[in-house]
Amino acid sequence: MFTRKYSINNIRKYISGIDQHIKGVSYSKGNYTNFDNAASTPPLLPVVKKIENFSKYYSSIHRGVGLKSIISTEIFENARETTLNFVNANSKKNICIFVKNTTEAINKLSYRLNLSKDDIVLVSLMEHHSNDLPWRNKCRRMYIKLLENGRLDLDDLEYKLKYYKNKIKLVSVTGASNVTGYINDIHRIAKLSHQYNTKIFVDCAQLIPHRKVNMSGTGNDDHLDFIAFSAHKMYAPFGAGVLIGPKDIFNKGVPEYVGGGTIISVTENNEYWAQSPEKDEAGTPNVLGALALMESINILQEIGMEKVKKHENVLTEKLVSSLKTVDNIKLYTSINNINPNNHLGVITFNIKNIPHNLLASLLSFEGNIGVRSGCFCAHPYVHRLLNLSTNEVRKTQQKMLFGDIKDIPGLVRVSFGMYNTISEIDEFVNFLKLISKNIDSYKDQYIYNKGYNCYFPRDFILKDILKSL
Repeated sequence: MFTRKYSINNIRKYISGIDQHIKGVSYSKGNYTNFDNAASTPPLLPVVKKIENFSKYYSSIHRGVGLKSIISTEIFENARETTLNFVNANSKKNICIFVKNTTEAINKLSYRLNLSKDDIVLVSLMEHHSNDLPWRNKCRRMYIKLLENGRLDLDDLEYKLKYYKNKIKLVSVTGASNVTGYINDIHRIAKLSHQYNTKIFVDCAQLIPHRKVNMSGTGNDDHLDFIAFSAHKMYAPFGAGVLIGPKDIFNKGVPEYVGGGTIISVTENNEYWAQSPEKDEAGTPNVLGALALMESINILQEIGMEKVKKHENVLTEKLVSSLKTVDNIKLYTSINNINPNNHLGVITFNIKNIPHNLLASLLSFEGNIGVRSGCFCAHPYVHRLLNLSTNEVRKTQQKMLFGDIKDIPGLVRVSFGMYNTISEIDEFVNFLKLISKNIDSYKDQYIYNKGYNCYFPRDFILKDILKSL
């Protein structure tokens, strides 16, 4: 009988740095609370251990006849198979390409689709820059409109699919917003896209550590054609990313990076490309990163994604209800209809008369609580949420271009991992209230640091902290 080692109830003890207090910082007491999981998650200790154990056997993969090379090759290909199974991808039709991260995956896809300047790729206004910028110089990038609450306007999506019928080559959307936590109905979007003979790509970077991703869909033509995600957002931050899509797409054409491992044969006058994924993994691949991802996937599957979903929804509901008790707070996430199917544990807000970067700094130094502030690599979306006019956006850009970033608009973001707790939320909200009541005294104690675009205590010396590590 299989005995489960990992569960949502005990996973906290398997998270690296969970009880870490950063020596040398006298301003904050207690252990570090990480509420910045949407940016990157800490590694699971078993993942670190797996890498350490395997490092004795590591060798360059493919074509090597040494036993370590054979072992490493088998591990690498097992990681590929595990990843495909994790997202319920049809391995006969799809391939898993290992890259560095989601950003590289989307850039690769943008090159490999053989787009022309007349082709249209639809993206939403809620996208991370990584699912917007790669399309801009290869085709006509067109936005899907948003509703007033910041969610995707599916009526506008269908209108554009109808109107530009044969010109739209791809609908490219995020599975979940890294700013508001909104989950898009990706299978409904997929079915709608397929009705108009258009493929769909889903950026799963934010979604996959928190919800089950099913590439094959339910069987009603709602499958996902392409997906991408990063291991560093799913407790394995060792440089691995994933792009999954149809074999026939990637077996065509020339890869954007060429070199070792991408070919069958080369002479002085010609070259013959290998099949993908090898063709799309130029150079020596990140075997340790792939191994780390595989181990993280195994642990997530043992815990159960439904258990992760349920736990994080409890945290989200607790945070939303608690934030309502904080004076002068404004939430930029619609809280009227939060449920596990349409929202992740990502909440953004501001407190009146406190700059977002100062508030994040005070939480860090006074409360030892890590959050993120700014525009989260989603400038158009944050501009829309803040209801900035075109003129205000233009003035903000001008200031930034001249190096003035101190007072640019932004938000404060809290984002949960599966290991966070109710007590951490209580402590966080208490600090918010404390900061709000004493903001004038704090302002005198902190000075702005342009290099980090945040505020440091007046006597804070970063070099002393680094020496103590």
